[in-house]
Amino acid sequence: MKKWLISALITALFSIAMVRVQTGDESAKIIPPQQSTFEQFPESTVFAEGIEVIPADYGEGSCRLHIGVEYAQKSDMTLHLHIIEPSQNNGENNLFPLIVYIQGSAWFQQNTTIGLPQLLRFAQRGFVIASVEYRPSTVAPFPAQIKDTKTALRFMIKNAERYHVNPQQIVLWGDSSGGHTAVMAGVTLDNPDLDDESPTDDPIEVKAVVDYYGPTDISKMNEEPSTMDHIGPTSPEGMLIGGLNVLENPEKVAPTVPMNYISEDRAIPPILIIHGNKDRLVPFGQSVMLFKTLKESNHVVECYQLKGADHGGSPFWAENVLNIVETFIRNYL
Repeated sequence: MKKWLISALITALFSIAMVRVQTGDESAKIIPPQQSTFEQFPESTVFAEGIEVIPADYGEGSCRLHIGVEYAQKSDMTLHLHIIEPSQNNGENNLFPLIVYIQGSAWFQQNTTIGLPQLLRFAQRGFVIASVEYRPSTVAPFPAQIKDTKTALRFMIKNAERYHVNPQQIVLWGDSSGGHTAVMAGVTLDNPDLDDESPTDDPIEVKAVVDYYGPTDISKMNEEPSTMDHIGPTSPEGMLIGGLNVLENPEKVAPTVPMNYISEDRAIPPILIIHGNKDRLVPFGQSVMLFKTLKESNHVVECYQLKGADHGGSPFWAENVLNIVETFIRNYL
């Protein structure tokens, strides 16, 4: 009986102490902060009837987002990156492959946030993704977009530790004009004419390129059905070369064509192409030209036609397509 009374008394006193802590009573017992690992830290013993318990699931990765990270100043513009990195548990310091993503915009001013929800889903698979802002063609025509992408690549390499990047595992990925930019950057990594820095003193190695429905020869865009003009001086392609008629300026067009930089004796990273067969803006034949040139030059290339797909949209972010992209990337890291 005495033992029962003592136990009940101790329980009651403890409960009173907890109430004092919860009500801010200064006379209550305070547990001072103590350093502890997550594994050593105790589970809470405070509970109430009716509370449901479910296990914590660490299988679905979460991410951290760094918005508007400045990476360069060019043409009186501040250029930014949006960086997504997989979250890590306390004490973890893992490094992840880096994907530098170029958001399409017809080479005009980009909306660099529009693709972040889709990119976040891919980052959950274990990638750091840096979405690049480039100078629009209205500010700086070709090759500014290629140069800016390479500057962004070097910024991420220099800040690899800060953003948990493995600098030996870098991939370029872009859609539409961003796909063109990604391919152009990938096939000209050693070209000083398309670089604001020195490819000799500060070389970049890219393991793979993913091209979502990017243009490849702007002089042939209107040789297939399209809903827009690709020839006039104010067309996206005309603005890319400085506000000129595309067909009247072949010498301006030639440097923008990635096939002109591809040969059997040049080092070209593996390239994955994905394009819809009902693309109203960038004809599917643009990807066929790039695919055939790479195949004929004995370079690694895979091309997937999305039957019934337009210029972008949800089919390109379906799980089966993202699985193809991830498999391709990991095969060449």
